[in-house]
Amino acid sequence: MHEMSIALAVVGQVEDAARSHGHTAVESVALRVGELAGVVPDALRFCFELACENTLLAGAALLTQQVPGRAQCVPCGSDWDTGLPPQLCCPCCGGAAGGLVSGRELEIAEVRWADAPSAAARQEV
Repeated sequence: MHEMSIALAVVGQVEDAARSHGHTAVESVALRVGELAGVVPDALRFCFELACENTLLAGAALLTQQVPGRAQCVPCGSDWDTGLPPQLCCPCCGGAAGGLVSGRELEIAEVRWADAPSAAARQEV
């Protein structure tokens, strides 16, 4: 289950950011997850909860924002929702998709801290 490795990586990145900015607790983490990224949101939420135990993120909520897959046709210029399984032939001209415009994202979009930064961290900034 690669969702656990994703969850562990997110927790590690957020912990690093928290330490460098003087935070000691996290309220929530929002992730943008592309429809074509191969991630199961429910499995990721489960793994995130486990990965957060005994960390600064303990009790933090994971919010996922689904990004639809979109492809673009180079010859005719149209773009379309790929869906799942992905439709990679242009619905207008029948040509092959020239590339994906969106849908492979897997990124931290926002972190909400549950506390104010420490006085020492505020002085460093």
